[in-house]
Amino acid sequence: MSLQQESRSYWLLVQGSNIVWQAGLPFGIAAELGVQACQKMRVGTWHGAPLWLAVGAESEREFVSLRSLLPLNDEDYYALTRGVEIHHFLQTHRFCGKCGGASRLVEDELAVQCSACGYRAYPVICPSIIVAVRRDGEILLANHRRHYNPNGGGMYTTLAGFVEVGETFEQAVAREVFEETGIRVKNLQYFGSQPWPFPNSQMVGFLAEYDSGEIHLQESEIADARWFALDAPLPELPPTGTIALELIKATIELYAKEKEKQCQN
Repeated sequence: MSLQQESRSYWLLVQGSNIVWQAGLPFGIAAELGVQACQKMRVGTWHGAPLWLAVGAESEREFVSLRSLLPLNDEDYYALTRGVEIHHFLQTHRFCGKCGGASRLVEDELAVQCSACGYRAYPVICPSIIVAVRRDGEILLANHRRHYNPNGGGMYTTLAGFVEVGETFEQAVAREVFEETGIRVKNLQYFGSQPWPFPNSQMVGFLAEYDSGEIHLQESEIADARWFALDAPLPELPPTGTIALELIKATIELYAKEKEKQCQN
């Protein structure tokens, strides 16, 4: 869709997984915001006005992490997610992966096409699983190396990992949990999904029950993993807006319902 140079719109200016945000997205015409020379693409609507992605905004601008905006409502956050992931695609597909020729954005679909051989490339989405494992009145939570605090504490969260080629989501859940903790799971239940633009994942969430095994850490990735009682205070958890926190909340609710049912019997 073409841009009217004088139309007032919202603008998404991106660097990596960071965006320009000052109590909201920049609003105005391209010239006012200094993005008239950038490659532009409409990526949706923001609060009733067009939302445009400007590729190649100057590094001198002040950017904030998209993670800090997780508390936004889903509609707004996923609009930002879409723009950030498209920006990543355009920045990493400027040249053809088949022949090395220069690529250009096409108008009939979301893709880039090689100006030399005509090969088209489409946005890459990396499927990942994330799972909350429960055992009686406990939940399995891990302190990943990236969250490790040598002074104690640190965030504990659910287990996650990328889906491998030729693997189902369910197989990925079983493999990742076993690789990272030595635990085997059963009775998998699909929970939901979440785009995760760091840089281009799609998180597919599951609930699962403990089957067998004792905790043996994959120490290259996991600093600690434990069973935490669901009726006791939990450690520091993932932030609001993450599917990880929603999985933990769902597990707590399941336990509460099971406990209530037992009391009734």
